[in-house]
Amino acid sequence: MRIMTRTVLIAAGLLALGACGGKGDDALGDQARQAADNRADAMDATAGNVTGTDRSAMRANADATRAAGEAREEAIDDADVDARAMSNAQKSAIVNGN
Repeated sequence: MRIMTRTVLIAAGLLALGACGGKGDDALGDQARQAADNRADAMDATAGNVTGTDRSAMRANADATRAAGEAREEAIDDADVDARAMSNAQKSAIVNGN
């Protein structure tokens, strides 16, 4: 009985550690998404000042920019980037897609 209890506790502990993710930090991905959202918001504001196909194109670009930001966030999070080990220039390049 003790062996079974110990095995269950060890398995639960390993499962909890696995759920925590890696050493990375999701803040960098969040910053990348937010930067894209800010660019898209500016496009939406500009679209409010134009008409016709220009407005439609600007709104489509804003939507595409938001989608790209979300994809970048997921890619950064999936890569489990350890932002603490990066310089500010490296972080900026990742956030801005350079």
